[in-house]
Amino acid sequence: MIGQKLKEPFQHKKIDINKINEDQNERNGGANKPKAQNWWTTLKRVWGYLSQSKGRLSLVLLLVVMSSVLALLGPFLVGVAIDNYVESQITDGLGYLLTVLVFVYLFHSMSVWLQNYWMIRIAQKTVFTLRTKLFNHLHKLPIPFFDKRQHGELMSRMTNDIENVSATLNSSVIQIFASLLTLVGTISVMLWLSPLLTFITLLIVPAMVFGMKWITKRTSKLFKEQQRSLGELNGHIQETMSGQRIVKTFSQEEKVIREFTVRNKQLKETGFWAQTISGFIPKLMNVLNNLSFAIIAGVGGILAVNGIITIGVIVIFAEYARQFTRPLNDLANQFNTLLSAIAGAERVFNVLDEKEERVDEGNAEELIHVDGDVEFKGVTFSYEEDTGGDTVHDINFHAYPGETIAFVGPTGAGKTTLINLISRFYDADNGSILVDGHEIKEVKRESLRKHMAFVLQDSFLFHGSIRENIRYGRLNATDEEVEAAAKQANAHSFIMKFPNGYETMIDQDGGGISQGQKQLLSISRAILANPKILILDEATSSIDTITEIKIQEALGRLMKGRTSFVIAHRLNTIQKADQILILKEGQLIESGTHEELIKQNGFYAELYLNQLKEKVI
Repeated sequence: MIGQKLKEPFQHKKIDINKINEDQNERNGGANKPKAQNWWTTLKRVWGYLSQSKGRLSLVLLLVVMSSVLALLGPFLVGVAIDNYVESQITDGLGYLLTVLVFVYLFHSMSVWLQNYWMIRIAQKTVFTLRTKLFNHLHKLPIPFFDKRQHGELMSRMTNDIENVSATLNSSVIQIFASLLTLVGTISVMLWLSPLLTFITLLIVPAMVFGMKWITKRTSKLFKEQQRSLGELNGHIQETMSGQRIVKTFSQEEKVIREFTVRNKQLKETGFWAQTISGFIPKLMNVLNNLSFAIIAGVGGILAVNGIITIGVIVIFAEYARQFTRPLNDLANQFNTLLSAIAGAERVFNVLDEKEERVDEGNAEELIHVDGDVEFKGVTFSYEEDTGGDTVHDINFHAYPGETIAFVGPTGAGKTTLINLISRFYDADNGSILVDGHEIKEVKRESLRKHMAFVLQDSFLFHGSIRENIRYGRLNATDEEVEAAAKQANAHSFIMKFPNGYETMIDQDGGGISQGQKQLLSISRAILANPKILILDEATSSIDTITEIKIQEALGRLMKGRTSFVIAHRLNTIQKADQILILKEGQLIESGTHEELIKQNGFYAELYLNQLKEKVI
């Protein structure tokens, strides 16, 4: 008789993932660490993205069930063939059984191929959605978020971590579900065939569980450390590549290479130990698999000799024992892959959980027309709330439409901070900033910034053509308007010297063109934007005299009729400003025209005289 029922089925021990997380949290410093290490929360969030393809996912699960059933049916039919035909040497019906067996394995292969095909489609759609959401979210984050993080580390989350999730979804999800299903089905059939052999086979489970638990406790921390080290290395590479000119200028190649080597070694060590320890799992499974086969062959042979079971049952058990350990092996391997993917997913979700730039109030105003009237009333602001001091304190001034306001002061006085507040990259802690009488906190950011343009000391150009870079100021501008803006900025002549003119391609760092030419392109972009409020950060610094004259002429045309805020380092460039505001340690200590401030014989006069002496020397 084939099969009996086991009175007390063996209950194999489950891995307590929450306990592993608790142990991991203790090693990382206990409860003070962020809750990003919660696997279940991360898995639920990933499932939230997967569930958007419920129809296809249901089809995949159906195919997985079908392939698992067929995988169990194949060995069973082999055992039946041995007992009913081979052992008894009866050939009638054997051909039909073999034909069924061929179709079983054929349909099994087809179902496996189809489930992989559909799962890849689901995974790619899921990762596409996640990547899109992350990219869109990055554009909604406030400037302080980017100020405090390496861009390369963020790039690692956008690329490496999401690709890690993608690779896992492409294969691991199906394999984990199929392995669980195969495991349950295999044990059920084994119990039906021979409870005694089943019990003996399951004796290896505690060793498997213990080995997996010992290994995963260590690999969890290592995979997380590997992802962190990879992010740091990417950040260092991006920073070094962006600052290559400075590195070479100060001959610091050896220093950055040493720093890279330290980070690279750290990544190598964490990667080595993560992969080495996780590599113990398949080796352990192979040993246990061979041990299981030997036990079944030995005990099964004794039972067969005594007529308790048939040869076919031994064959079925030998195959099922392999199928029993294979899912455990697959689960162990995929568990480590899953660990790495969860570490990447957590890093992605950490960014997605960052608070977006404060959403405009529902009744926020839309600035349709702006004259350029800007007023500060008792404005106080600090970048860090717990520093105990304000970056700027009680700032008061009024810029009338068309006026030029210059900010002067030593480094750290608060000049750039005021620019950040005007543009709402940061919001003031106290006081009011008014544009045409409107409190800017009650105005939609986008509508406010549409009326602003920036020309900074370090001009940023995107990878693309010169025409595309200028058109960035107003995307719907015609080619004629782009060229007209370049002519007003004194940029047209040098652009036309390039073989491809306005279609000349430039890199992100503007390689192939000078600093002065980059400034002229930035001014062209600002002219095309046609703003009412203009912000200049010493756009003529580090420029040769002839180019400076061209830039000053272009800036003169750009500033005409616009309210302009100028951060000045060289005082001779702002003598014609309508107001000069002197900042020191975050306080507005003097204000007036150049002549008025010279007569006051205060801090500004001292700065101006010192610069005159330096120029003479």
